[in-house]
Amino acid sequence: MLHLIGTQSLQIISGFGDFAVFTGRSLSSVAHSRRLGHRVIRAVYEQGTVCLPVILIVGIFTGLVLGLQGYHVLSRFGSQGLLGALVSLSLVREMAPVLAALMLVGQAGSALAAELGMQRSTEQIVALETMGVSSHGYLVSPRLIASLLTFPAQTALFVVVGLWGGALSGSLLLGVDSGVYWSSVEHAVEFRDLRECFMKALIFGLLSMSICAWQGFHADRSRTATGARGVSAATTRAVVYSSIIVLIADYIITSFFV
Repeated sequence: MLHLIGTQSLQIISGFGDFAVFTGRSLSSVAHSRRLGHRVIRAVYEQGTVCLPVILIVGIFTGLVLGLQGYHVLSRFGSQGLLGALVSLSLVREMAPVLAALMLVGQAGSALAAELGMQRSTEQIVALETMGVSSHGYLVSPRLIASLLTFPAQTALFVVVGLWGGALSGSLLLGVDSGVYWSSVEHAVEFRDLRECFMKALIFGLLSMSICAWQGFHADRSRTATGARGVSAATTRAVVYSSIIVLIADYIITSFFV
């Protein structure tokens, strides 16, 4: 039993170290990446434009639900006028960065892990390294740079759409005065709230895309599955690990700001 616990603990520690080395190597390879601008633009398209529909849909319905639930909670205390503050702070401080990151992980992150996994499975990564091309700089670095651009942008879009969803739910459906709603939003959100929001988005983006790239890049390390099954397993691990680390990082960051 102790031997099993020790073995698992060492594997976990080794995994953290391997991930740190992989991320550091990928970031340091930016200077040696070929066609960096072109590949960053492509990665921004994959993480940004392609993911717009899911961000818009989840954002609007998150705002609608927050407006509906917030109205009924505040109505118990006669404070319906604070609905805008409740919706805006809930979105800016927690809901928008976390949900946007989870949606991007589910779509862009899984696609990244699957793509790198197939490239590893078909030995395209080995071929790049044989030709003297940095596989980290060519395949991973542009995705990490793009995540620092797209995650904050998608989070900001999520906030805006969510606020309009809350206004639709509160003002048009439940009768809260729209002027009171938007005035409450304006007075509730402060600079520190926005700073926390975008800091979370940056950290979530870098961590989640690094994990997805790491899992796909090393899809051949699985002892139980190879080929297509190994790529599938790596993609599943990428999404699960990224989602977990987003929630853990959210708690750690929030603990410093509360």
